[in-house]
Amino acid sequence: MTQLRIKELLGRANLILDKGFHFLPGFVMVKSSEMEAILDRIDASIPEDIKEAESILRRREEIQIEAQQRAERIIQEARMEAEKILSESELLNQVQREAEKIKEQVLSECQELRDKTIEEAKQIKIQAEDEAHRTKEGAENYAEQILNNIESDLSQLHTIVKNGQLYLEKLKTSSNSGNYNQPQQYENQQEDYTAANYPM
Repeated sequence: MTQLRIKELLGRANLILDKGFHFLPGFVMVKSSEMEAILDRIDASIPEDIKEAESILRRREEIQIEAQQRAERIIQEARMEAEKILSESELLNQVQREAEKIKEQVLSECQELRDKTIEEAKQIKIQAEDEAHRTKEGAENYAEQILNNIESDLSQLHTIVKNGQLYLEKLKTSSNSGNYNQPQQYENQQEDYTAANYPM
């Protein structure tokens, strides 16, 4: 169940990326609040695996206790019934021996069931913890990759805006000075700026 929730949240994160603003090939701008909300929900879903494992362990222990109590009730009821019916019978000794055998058999079966239940619960807990660890690690790596991509996108946008401001400032300076024929050196700088910030 938790895996399905995490997969659904990761799918929503991919959808946010798909709907983001594609301003350069391979780069997408998304709302940080939406992405942070998805990442917070992924992080909140991870511990549920551990909780489910603990719930299974508790249920196993309850089943074990119920089985032991039931076995004890069966033995007690069988003993009381045998004593009531055969208290004055010559078969009393034989019945007592049979009751002891039944008791030992039931206790042996209960012990086997208990050992088996504990072992199964341990395996379930180990598997749940491993799965939760892998899921959490994958989600953290995925989130880190997305944040790194966003950071790279923002850095490139900042560089483009800064270069654009410098370019406009140069145009303004050139216009104010009355120099409408740009020098060859300035034309080369404009070409370098275009090639650096708008690769083909």
